Amino acid sequence: MAKILVTGGCGYIGSHTLVDLVENGYEVISVDNNKRSNPIILEGVEKITGKRIKNYKVDLCNYDDTFAIFQENVDIDGIIHFAAYKSVGESVEKPLMYFENNLQSLINILKCVGEFKIPWFVFSSSCTVYGNPDEIPVTEETMPKPAASPYGYTKQMGEQIVNEFAKGSSTKCILLRYFNPVGAHPSAIIGEMPVGKPQNLFPAITQTATATTSRLTMPPPRRCT
Repeated sequence: MAKILVTGGCGYIGSHTLVDLVENGYEVISVDNNKRSNPIILEGVEKITGKRIKNYKVDLCNYDDTFAIFQENVDIDGIIHFAAYKSVGESVEKPLMYFENNLQSLINILKCVGEFKIPWFVFSSSCTVYGNPDEIPVTEETMPKPAASPYGYTKQMGEQIVNEFAKGSSTKCILLRYFNPVGAHPSAIIGEMPVGKPQNLFPAITQTATATTSRLTMPPPRRCT
């Protein structure tokens, strides 16, 4: 049974990935510092799968703590790296925080991938790498343009880091450039539950519909330059 480490496993996409991996016969562990997520979501994953998922509450920007996870799990076969700050608006207001968090955590993970010779690595990139494309819809052949936010730049730079790492490594690396995933598990046990005010439209709509918030408000659109 292959063992997969999912970073950001308590997040929206990460938790659904944990479920899918377990249901397909993988052993999984999670790492999430829970600054932007709630560990209670792992209880939902357990209800769905019947498996208790071990989560390491570790900040991946701390290399020693990250390295310790790999020392304890020398049999990791692959990593799916979701952990990152993801709010476009916040990245405009706090660009250095985004560059530090999203890039330092990636570098620390890749150091461990190289040290422990992990055979597979999947990087959660983003459609933001396409910037403001000339044609819609974009495809895998669409060329990236300058990012429209510091968040987008962290994903562009992250892809470059992974590409350069892969050139000198036997690790097989994959870049995922997905758009805005929405929805919930068919059981409705887990779904998108953002900590704090939602930054995406659908969580804002659902929280308004369930009276979690009193009215639908979204940040004003930002002009991309």
